[in-house]
Amino acid sequence: MELRICKNPDELGKSAAAHTAAVLREVIAKKGYARIALSTGASQFDTIKHLVTEDVDWSKVEMFHLDEYVDLPETHPASFRKYLKERFVDKVKNLKKAHFVDGTEEGIKKLTEEIRELPIDIGLIGIGENAHIAFNDPPANFETKEAYHIVELDEKCRKQQLGEGWFPTFDDVPKKAVSMTVYQIMQCERIVSCVPYPVKAWAIEKTVHTKELTNMIPSTMLKTHKDLIIYADLDSAKDILK
Repeated sequence: MELRICKNPDELGKSAAAHTAAVLREVIAKKGYARIALSTGASQFDTIKHLVTEDVDWSKVEMFHLDEYVDLPETHPASFRKYLKERFVDKVKNLKKAHFVDGTEEGIKKLTEEIRELPIDIGLIGIGENAHIAFNDPPANFETKEAYHIVELDEKCRKQQLGEGWFPTFDDVPKKAVSMTVYQIMQCERIVSCVPYPVKAWAIEKTVHTKELTNMIPSTMLKTHKDLIIYADLDSAKDILK
């Protein structure tokens, strides 16, 4: 694991985007194509904002989506399909293909087939306020070898979605989602985790300082990966800089 601490969220996003783009260019030069998995949520705003301005031949890149709420239409402001289309897909030129989570069992089957055709070269995997990765809330399922599964969202996760402004009330936040599994996340060749903001300080501290692997802090699994970079800002890293 490598920890990179940046001054603020914009600097974090710019640095992470530059690194990600460099990896994509290197992979494309070697293989002729690349595959990327993208997280969503407020913590990824700056990274995606800068990534779309990078010099990458997007016509050779396939994008995979991590998670989506069950029974939430794409037109809803909180839809992660809507998020990625508006912030990423519509802003890069000629993306080879985008694979979206649609929140259905049928979608899980199709995505599983598509994601397992070839490895994901780089995954931008955020860490939630409760230390979840994708929507794998504690206690996360570390055992399943499925690619995607339907999960129950815990209270802290749902409060995060409310706090980020995606829903008007707590009761409006869905209780279920389709999420890429921890196992599938760990199949990425490289993982970049962008984790800014003061509300992520607990998650960063627990991820970095927890020595044992525990599904009560799902992000501890990331530290077992062969190529992990965690990007924090001064606010999210404040508890490890004391």
